[in-house]
Amino acid sequence: MNSNSAEHTDRGIEDAPDGDCCTASHSLTDEALLDDVAMLSAVGNETRYETLRYVAGAGQAGACVCELPPLVGVTQGTVSNALSRLLEAGLVSRRKEGRWRYYTATTEARTLLLALDTIQEGSDE
Repeated sequence: MNSNSAEHTDRGIEDAPDGDCCTASHSLTDEALLDDVAMLSAVGNETRYETLRYVAGAGQAGACVCELPPLVGVTQGTVSNALSRLLEAGLVSRRKEGRWRYYTATTEARTLLLALDTIQEGSDE
C-alpha cells in the first residue's frame, strides 16, 4: 500500500475493487443523505434561517407565528411558508392552542444551530 492509499483509507476513501480510482465509504444510507440535504436546504434561505433562530430562542414555550413577522421583517404569509418548510424538514414541531400555532425547535434543530455556532466561533479565532 503506498502512502496515497493509506491517506485515502484514513479519510474514509478506499481503492475501488476493480482498480479504478477509489470509492468513498460512509455510514449514511441514501435516505439519511436525503434527510440531511432536506434539513440543510431548509435553513439555506435567510428568512427560514432567521425564523429558526427566533423559534429556537423561544425555548420550550415556543414562538407564536403571530410574533415572528416583525422580528424577521417579512409578512405573516412568508413566515408561515418558512415554518412549513422547517416543519417538513423536521427542524420545528408545532402545537395548536386555540386559534394560534406555536412552534418549537426540535433537538435536531438545536444540534444543527449549535454546530453552526461552533463553526462560527472557530472561524473567529
